[in-house]
Amino acid sequence: MSSSHTRRDVLRGVGLVAGGMLAGTGFALSALPAAAEVKPPDQWRLVPQILARIRPPTFPHRIFDITAYGAVGDGRTKNTNSINNAIEDCSRTGGGRVLVPEGTFLTGGIRMRTGVDLHVAAGATLKFSNDPKDFLPLVLVRWEGTLCYNYQAFIYAYQQRDMAITGSGTIDGDAPNGPWPSWGAGSTPELRKMGEDGVPVEQRIMGEGKRMRPNMIQFIDCQNLLFQDVFLRNPAMWTLHPVFCTNVTVRNVHIYSTNSQGDGVDLDSTSYAHVINSRFNTNDDCVVLKSGRDADGRRIGIPTSNVVVERCKFSGRWGGITVGSEMSGGVRNAFCRDCEINAPGFPGRYPIKHALYIKTNKDRGGVIDGIHLRNIKGRNVEREILFVSMYYSGGGSGTHFPQINNVTVDGMTIAGGRKAIHFDGFPESHIRDVTIANSEFTAIVEPNTIRNTDNIVLRNVRINGTPVD
Repeated sequence: MSSSHTRRDVLRGVGLVAGGMLAGTGFALSALPAAAEVKPPDQWRLVPQILARIRPPTFPHRIFDITAYGAVGDGRTKNTNSINNAIEDCSRTGGGRVLVPEGTFLTGGIRMRTGVDLHVAAGATLKFSNDPKDFLPLVLVRWEGTLCYNYQAFIYAYQQRDMAITGSGTIDGDAPNGPWPSWGAGSTPELRKMGEDGVPVEQRIMGEGKRMRPNMIQFIDCQNLLFQDVFLRNPAMWTLHPVFCTNVTVRNVHIYSTNSQGDGVDLDSTSYAHVINSRFNTNDDCVVLKSGRDADGRRIGIPTSNVVVERCKFSGRWGGITVGSEMSGGVRNAFCRDCEINAPGFPGRYPIKHALYIKTNKDRGGVIDGIHLRNIKGRNVEREILFVSMYYSGGGSGTHFPQINNVTVDGMTIAGGRKAIHFDGFPESHIRDVTIANSEFTAIVEPNTIRNTDNIVLRNVRINGTPVD
């Protein structure tokens, strides 16, 4: 098989070989009790504890200018080897900054390494090739919640640590001008069946002929990551996708996507993550919490947990804060505060459909426990403002009923939406323990939908000026 990983790498990547972050009880989540076990009176007390655990990496003061390795910023010369050689040298000598200076540098796939700060300077553009062959050999990826071998992400890392992508320049996937939009869903049904049937990961070969689009940035089983100040635009699909990662900071990043499946930040089986002061203008969800799909996600069973999102602006085709739909490993302890939906000064290509969007079904299984929003304001939400449903994609056909517990919304003010509240559980699995407080929704067209729920509390909530409870 055309791949840069051995079978041992695959097993390590899914937690079956000791030594990786994923191995057994060594997973970092074990340091904190699960939300289902400890529920303090004010769960926001967890936020300082979470933030204290998240520390961006630091780097030696060494500069590796890619032009010293032969890179040419003319927008035509392909600089893949020059950039990767600079990264290799930087990592091998103990780390530092790999500098992309002013100019437009065309490249194929980039492999990040331990100790490297890839710095895209002001006036610099890192522009990616439109040739799929430039993203070979195949590597281990998680593709919409299922592990397989596929094209590498435009920027990829596997089992590395202490890395950053920084600078006020632009990283341009140039996807609208490549083959990627025409690929659509590619071989998604084939891969999903492999995951459901338990086909060994090393036999799940995608890549050439399968038309499975790569992410823009995917780091797998990595620690201590910083993404800061960069403008990420035109991904082929998901933009920034940490998988099985710990200690992640996304700060002052601007994401612009036009392709379908153009999510912003997808935190996937990832713990201790902080997304702050960032702007999202996406063709799908903005910040998304995921943890694997169906049988493949349940088999690995690593949740996304201990996440803080704050002071962000959301404009996009679907959710501002989204959970799912690939959440079979669970999602716990996620906090979002002081964010704005469809800000007047930040007009996006699409208006957000849901401020909070939790989507799952009875194929997924998994537990969502502890989703907390505070001080969210906005306008012109296209559909339901708070949308929590177990009937995603028709509700599924399986018997793995998900659980959704412990959702709080406090201090939300939204002007405009089809509905304020849509909570829809299964008769077999109710949505439980929801509190919406001190919130106001205006210009709402339709009444709330609340079905198959237990212990839903509305306190000091007004819809179109009328108190509701």
